[in-house]
Amino acid sequence: MPEGHTIHRLAKDYAAAFVGTAPRVTSPQGKFTDAAALLTGTELTATEAHGKHLFLGFRDSDWVHIHLGLFGKVTFGAAPAPPPTETVRLRLANSTSYVDLRGPTTCSLITPAEKRSVHDRLGPDPLRDDADPQAAYRRIARSRTTIAALLMDQKIVAGVGNVYRAEVLFRHRVDPYRAGRDLTPTEWDAIWKDLVELMHEGVRTNRIDTVRPEHTPEAMGRPPRVDDHGGEVYVYRRANLPCHICGGEIRTADLAARNLFWCPTCQKP
Repeated sequence: MPEGHTIHRLAKDYAAAFVGTAPRVTSPQGKFTDAAALLTGTELTATEAHGKHLFLGFRDSDWVHIHLGLFGKVTFGAAPAPPPTETVRLRLANSTSYVDLRGPTTCSLITPAEKRSVHDRLGPDPLRDDADPQAAYRRIARSRTTIAALLMDQKIVAGVGNVYRAEVLFRHRVDPYRAGRDLTPTEWDAIWKDLVELMHEGVRTNRIDTVRPEHTPEAMGRPPRVDDHGGEVYVYRRANLPCHICGGEIRTADLAARNLFWCPTCQKP
């Protein structure tokens, strides 16, 4: 599932291609046909992201709510748009660009009030200017749940996924099994600040890189990481490999229905 930086990047890409234009809106697959008919030829006025949720605003009153889920995919291209395949849920096209959405968990036309209800059930997003990190910490500080599970709970922190969860805990030497209530305010402030910086960099580069300059392949004289995820990381998908810092073995385990990665030496209880 894409992490929050990807959705914010998509919001920027949709805006660059379509905001201020009145794109043709179609649903070749047929599951969004009625809504597409209402929107086609109307101005796209805004795009927005909150966590893993993407919003496309038309006429300042209608919003398309998109959640990619595990299988959603967005493809941009230059005009003229080729004939769409029958798997395209939503296509936007204008004189210069087109974009196809396939396989999302959610693609629905909602009102401003319904959009607000989505925001209200999400936690603060490190990539949003209106984020309140203390709102997240108030919930974390009361919880016996592990900090690794809490970081993945979108009601507590929106946009953090498996990669950022594993990497930020490693970068701050926090045992992923520590209870949220045992995380100090100072530790949380440092984790939040790091998430803001890492995720903004992810939006800029469209990949996740979490290793500090002294631990890059060039600095350490090691080969670069080869993985379809891309990016240089400390622990994510590095189970049984040596830690870049201590040389110990990276571990993996199931936690909250996702694979957790950590270094038992660097992240001692």
